[in-house]
Amino acid sequence: MLNQVSGKRIFTKQEILEKNLDIEDLPVLDSILLNKKDYSEGLIKSIVFTAIAIFIFFVPLSINGEMDITFGHIYNGIIDITGNIGLWLITLLICGTGIASVYGKYIAKEGKVYDYFSGDSPLHPLIYLAGGAFALLYTLTATTSFKGPEIIVGSSTGGTIIPIGVQVFWIILVSSFCMPFLLNYGIIDFVGSLMEPLMRPIFKLPGRAAVNAIASFVSSSSVGVLITNKLFRRGVYTEKEAVLVATGFSAVSIGFAYMVIKTADLQDYFIQVYFISLLMTLIISAIIARIPPFNKKRDVYANGRQQTKEDLIDARSSEAGFVKTGVDRAVKKAFLAPSLIEEIKASLMESLEVIPKVVTTLCCVGTIALIIAENTPVFQWLGSLFVPLLNILKVPNAVEIAPSFPVGIAEMFLPVLLIADKVAALDIGARFLVTAVSISQILFFSETIVVMLSAKLPLKLWELVVVFIERTIIGIIIGSVFMHIIFM
Repeated sequence: MLNQVSGKRIFTKQEILEKNLDIEDLPVLDSILLNKKDYSEGLIKSIVFTAIAIFIFFVPLSINGEMDITFGHIYNGIIDITGNIGLWLITLLICGTGIASVYGKYIAKEGKVYDYFSGDSPLHPLIYLAGGAFALLYTLTATTSFKGPEIIVGSSTGGTIIPIGVQVFWIILVSSFCMPFLLNYGIIDFVGSLMEPLMRPIFKLPGRAAVNAIASFVSSSSVGVLITNKLFRRGVYTEKEAVLVATGFSAVSIGFAYMVIKTADLQDYFIQVYFISLLMTLIISAIIARIPPFNKKRDVYANGRQQTKEDLIDARSSEAGFVKTGVDRAVKKAFLAPSLIEEIKASLMESLEVIPKVVTTLCCVGTIALIIAENTPVFQWLGSLFVPLLNILKVPNAVEIAPSFPVGIAEMFLPVLLIADKVAALDIGARFLVTAVSISQILFFSETIVVMLSAKLPLKLWELVVVFIERTIIGIIIGSVFMHIIFM
């Protein structure tokens, strides 16, 4: 059947599925025409399921005096309900991962356990075993009369990391049920079409990356990374785009940012500090996209297809305009979306593959990083490297706050924790700079770095360390400008 206006053929859903068209390829998606009945069905599905996604990920609710988005209430509620039983189950999973990794890496020659662990480096089983040991010591200490070594289970080391590991476990699991609503019914494509004119020239990213940023800001950085990974695997992002999105837009949530700002005794300036921190994050990400190592990443999709000029055509080039194009793309994606139940099952299976390695690695790497930060002068030494730059920028209390900048790679809450006991003695400008830089650094071992590496994004550890340093230096320079304008 032909459309009378365009002369293009109108396809049925069955014909589209039989042709096995790649609807993540925007030129292919734009070439599909739907009849009125199918268009109406797609529009209704898009509106309904997008409304559910917005309610889950973007609408704040106050429950029992706690303000959070629906997603946050769900996973925090599960943590509260499961309590120590949930803690023990996750601990047993972590310990089991360590034991299974030795079998899968060094003993088994075939089978599912072999397939799961055979691709890991020889160091990974040691990491998994250490993660299991740390988690077990903490859980025994927290739930029994047993007292583990303070250096491992203390409130500033394992006592910080293991609860974060529990949160990440439930974040990944709960998000596997919720993300099909966000990814399959057009909101990504609609927002992407609207944001493309801004995102592409400034950040060298497709407009759809804006959804990742919003999801991170209102839920958690892990959610942002997981969304990026799913879209990369689907062929929505190239290697370069996936890396830039994950490392540039997976910021901490508003709620966690408030906790950081309050710890620095800046809660009276929350709006100014938070939005300046977000602006800094965006500026830094735009710069990182243009310098090594990430500007050397390949413009290749997960299936090996090279990105073409046609892929870069944004919605403004459409005769219908980018709003109409965004609506049409959303409707088509919703109409062609697979069964919701099947998508949830697939999403759950993907999450179950990721969870053991992510949480176990997090418990090991995060705990060790905090042990180093709390019990050695390593970060003091590294901090001294920033003192000359801070002095050039005329930052007050340069020597006192310098260690806070490198320590952020261990855990993003650490920079303000290092100054928490002396906020009264520190200049407000110094406290602002520590806070703003820590929020805009994004990369830290206690969560985002571990999740990115475990999710198999096209990243290497050394690249993340280099980019952390770049984000820190650029953040200090930009942040000091805002500091002098607002607080000096």
